[in-house]
Amino acid sequence: MGFDLQGIKAAVAEHGKVVRIVIAAIKGSSPREVGASMLVWRTQDGFGQSGTIGGGALEFQAAERALGLQTDCLTHHPLGPELGQCCGGAVSLLSELYDAERVNTLTGETIARPTDRPDAPMPLTVKRLTTRARNQGAPIESGLIDGWMIEPVHRPDREIWIWGAGHVGRAIVDVLAPLPDLAITWVDTGPERFPAEMPDGITVVPASSPAALVPHAPINAEHLILTYSHALDLELCHSLLSHQFRFVGLIGSATKWARFRSRLGSLGHGADRISDITCPIGDPALGKHPQAIALGVAT
Repeated sequence: MGFDLQGIKAAVAEHGKVVRIVIAAIKGSSPREVGASMLVWRTQDGFGQSGTIGGGALEFQAAERALGLQTDCLTHHPLGPELGQCCGGAVSLLSELYDAERVNTLTGETIARPTDRPDAPMPLTVKRLTTRARNQGAPIESGLIDGWMIEPVHRPDREIWIWGAGHVGRAIVDVLAPLPDLAITWVDTGPERFPAEMPDGITVVPASSPAALVPHAPINAEHLILTYSHALDLELCHSLLSHQFRFVGLIGSATKWARFRSRLGSLGHGADRISDITCPIGDPALGKHPQAIALGVAT
């Protein structure tokens, strides 16, 4: 997990002030991991929320406390004795109040700040970590270090390209879109092919000739081909086999794949290279309903 800088900027722009609650440390078992966070803001009839720190009593009480927050605070919660939860561990929560002025001070690839007093000097341990991250690209894990909370700015680390916005494409996007580590690019032949309401963080690309976009896809991208046209599916397979990729999956039956293998071979692709495409995709045992296919593919 990391600090979702774009998400908090969008929330502040919409709601004015928000409280970010992040799991800063855990002992024993916990509903979520260190770095899991949620945003809370006041509404006319209560509060709004995005994200989750695990649900249940811990999350509900943290959200209620956030509505009265006047300054940042670090709190500690034994889940059994305090909340009656059976996880058996303890959780430290850092709650921070953000407005537009404060959000504009967040820069760089690492967000590090003191948890006790705003003017606390940065300890040498934190300086070393942030310097290594900046100069050498060394990864940083979220957590408390010598009284400071340190988090890398969140960047999705997997590129998913979905070719086709029909029933199955929409179902797959609905399943994958909430996952924080995926950057999803969604392609179809025209804007009318996409739903009117789009999940956050999806890059929509209408293209009359989708295969022409293949050279622009990152070489480590993972592709799911599920258009309305077998001819378009074949063209995309052909183009992707001439490009580098991490994974290509094609929707279809064993019969469709046998025909595609033959046609791709006649287009000059070797059998070993053609076998880099996975077809069918999903888990046939789950059935052919679009949501069932989406669950199998996502898993």
